Amino acid sequence: QVRLVESGGRLVQAGGSLRLSCAASGSNFALDAMGWYRQAPGKQRELVAIRTYGGSTTYADSVKGRFTVSVDNTRDTVYLQMNNLKPEDTAVYYCYAQYRKRDFWGQGTPVTVSS
Repeated sequence: QVRLVESGGRLVQAGGSLRLSCAASGSNFALDAMGWYRQAPGKQRELVAIRTYGGSTTYADSVKGRFTVSVDNTRDTVYLQMNNLKPEDTAVYYCYAQYRKRDFWGQGTPVTVSS
């Protein structure tokens, strides 16, 4: 069982920056992938960014050029650096990990971007 604990979500002004962190524990081997999803009020959860153990990275079109996902494999920690934040980035951000073809989720951390 993989446990994911996020931190870093808060209120920030439009144009500002924020870094989210997520630490994983409970896996005996390297995680297959780690990343972030988000869910805005009244909307479905959507992919923000994900990075595989092999280094392949995928971003949502809406965050390309503004967000960067990175993984510290030695610490099983994934980060999401968010720059030039917009009010439409307001959502609960969920850490995601894939391990042995199973999906794991964190409890979510709220990010609010004020205009």
